[in-house]
Amino acid sequence: MDAERVATAASTAMLAAIPVEDDPDAEFDFSGLDSELVDIFVEEGRDLLDHSDGLLARLRESADDRESLVGLQRDLHTLKGGARMAGVFAIGELGHSMESLLEAVSEQRFDLARGDVPLLERGFDRLHAMVTRVGERRAISASQGLIDAFDARARGEELADAGALSGKRVAAPAVVLSPLTAPVVDALHADDDDITIRAPQEQVRIRADLLDRLVNYAGEVAIYRARLEQQLGAFRGAMGEMEQTNMRLRDQLRRLDIETEAQIIARYQREQDSADPTFDPLELDRFSNLQQLSRALGESAADLSSLQGTLDDLTRQYETLLLQQSRVSSDLQEGLMRTRMVPFDSLVPRLRRVVRQAATETGKHAQLKLDGAQGELDRNVLERMTAPLEHMLRNAVAHGLEKPRKRRDDGKPDEGSVRISVRREGSEVVLEVADDGAGLDRAAIRRRGIERGLIREDAALIDSDLDTLIFQPGFSTADEVSRLAGRGVGMDVVASEVRQLGGALDIASERGKGTTFTMRLPQTLAVTQAVFVKIGETSFAVPIASVRGVGRILRGEFEQAGASYAYGGEDYAVHDLGGLVGHAAARAEGHLQMPLLLIRSGELRVAVAIDQILGNREIVVKPVGPQVASVPGIFGATIMGDGSVVVILDIAPLVRRQQVAQPRDVAPVDASERRRVPLVIVVDDSITMRKVTGRVLERNNFEVATARDGIDALERMVDRVPDLMLLDIEMPRMDGYELATAMKADPRLRNVPIIMITSRTGEKHRQRAFEIGVERYLGKPYQENELLRNVHDLLKLQRDG
Repeated sequence: MDAERVATAASTAMLAAIPVEDDPDAEFDFSGLDSELVDIFVEEGRDLLDHSDGLLARLRESADDRESLVGLQRDLHTLKGGARMAGVFAIGELGHSMESLLEAVSEQRFDLARGDVPLLERGFDRLHAMVTRVGERRAISASQGLIDAFDARARGEELADAGALSGKRVAAPAVVLSPLTAPVVDALHADDDDITIRAPQEQVRIRADLLDRLVNYAGEVAIYRARLEQQLGAFRGAMGEMEQTNMRLRDQLRRLDIETEAQIIARYQREQDSADPTFDPLELDRFSNLQQLSRALGESAADLSSLQGTLDDLTRQYETLLLQQSRVSSDLQEGLMRTRMVPFDSLVPRLRRVVRQAATETGKHAQLKLDGAQGELDRNVLERMTAPLEHMLRNAVAHGLEKPRKRRDDGKPDEGSVRISVRREGSEVVLEVADDGAGLDRAAIRRRGIERGLIREDAALIDSDLDTLIFQPGFSTADEVSRLAGRGVGMDVVASEVRQLGGALDIASERGKGTTFTMRLPQTLAVTQAVFVKIGETSFAVPIASVRGVGRILRGEFEQAGASYAYGGEDYAVHDLGGLVGHAAARAEGHLQMPLLLIRSGELRVAVAIDQILGNREIVVKPVGPQVASVPGIFGATIMGDGSVVVILDIAPLVRRQQVAQPRDVAPVDASERRRVPLVIVVDDSITMRKVTGRVLERNNFEVATARDGIDALERMVDRVPDLMLLDIEMPRMDGYELATAMKADPRLRNVPIIMITSRTGEKHRQRAFEIGVERYLGKPYQENELLRNVHDLLKLQRDG
């Protein structure tokens, strides 16, 4: 142990004598570099070096830890590449020397010696100091002493003695990063002493997975808030029912008081001859008991009214608090969503470097131009599209742009241009990569397609069909292999990434003028506004960003082949949303016109027919997993206030898929082949009656709607005509007789069969109902089997069992 400590101390002393800085007066001006790219490198470099510290500690514990060696080698390789990309070559050279030592050990040319770990630690400390100084725009030097030490060890030489190394001071230029003003140098005398000093940061960095969890939690809060709003709405509805019940109770008590007084007076008149003249009739027990009960009921009714007022006040307070909580929750969600958004500008320096490097390697002149780069994209979309964008830029330069002489011969400027455009259209983010080069060589594409057996020699293909061949795996038109991918090589990977994001990739190319790739990607926000629509019994949500408006079309026009709808000076092709999602076709029962949802996405204009528009609201977008997400047209899903799951549709991919898969004039499905659940509306002022009857019908597979009186029923039948009505007689505002009379006089409602259910079982009331046109008349309380038998008979349905 003593010998090991002595050896370690000796190697540490020897390393301390290695010079790490050189002449601080020699300067190199970094003011010409891209400042934003340097900042990106500094941020990445700090993360890499922090990660390397942990690996280095493990390597000190176990010098033969292969995983730590490989990890350090990978980190240094990334750091070296980033430093050279940013133009900070001093860091790149030291990182390259350190990587060479680790590579030699990994290739087992020799084992890691005891003094190599301290040497690596010294090197990483030096890299920390250099990266820190670069971030502070301070001068750095080349650390030639350390570089020589690592190079010597990489060749298998033993570390020289301290004296030899300390005498080996090689002058190297210092590097300074200066602002836009004149360059200023602080002489660098103690570079290694500032390793841990960092300027205060104004930004806080958090892990992406933690941010995603926070966004998810905020979404859960929004879902619970929606459920509270729904339950509070139901409570408010129950309070309304309670108010109606109290009104009926007070009316009944008033009539009871009148009836009681009348009975007392009548009895007094009958018994006044035999009555004791010394007592007033109201003072007798047989009168006062009835009167006391009447008065007690009146007091109870007053107490109920007072309690109702208290509940109303509490409900208003809860609604105010929930509204305030909703605002705070929305602000929280918006703030968290903003943290997920990153500007496309952050990727621009990297893309410019890719274009410059590709141009240098191919001997061409190229410039990257941008439109809309100031816009923001979801972090996940930007990260996943970075590699495909780089690949497309390399292809554009290597095999899209011509050589300078060829461009001059064609009347083009020597410098070619590659343009990236970013814009938002509806719920989609559109990325375009275009060049002004020679365009796709369709003759070469066809020839290679025939060689690979993808198409027949006699196949007649239009240009767009030929262009899509470049998306085949391994497809290339390049005659020779180069460091840069040929036009089409790897494009299958690009297309696959776009599809996995739920987007679409299109090509437009003109010979001699260039090629444009258009990528349409979903705007994957976790919270968005959506329009809710209904097809049959199924509800869907459509992001409101893609909705241009709503409209209506006559049923006869909708059933015509190639129907279109004019809106805002544009024609929208009419489609059936039910057909797009593989559902029963839209019918909009009881309406002469069908609702339309007008969708606009890029050049696509489409009006989709639906059964009903339910309204719009803010929703939380939930991921649906890779299996479902790969299905075109599924944007995600959301959870409603009652816990049900609603699919969020992206209409544009559904329409594009149908346009490719089948012609527009597909024969509509015969209405007789569609099975629909009948709608029965229960009209009664008793909430108990409505609930009991509704449950009976729902258990027997009927759709149920309810109304509290005739006026309410007429309002509910504006949007949808029921198949059957169950109707009470005595109701406020409009009673059953008045409602039935109004319906039979309305051409739209006259064919709705009516079953009248009432406690008025007298022949006079029954006869009047039949004269109005009521089909069946049942008394309360009804027998469930009898009610269902009449319902099935009127709807001409076969009863189960």
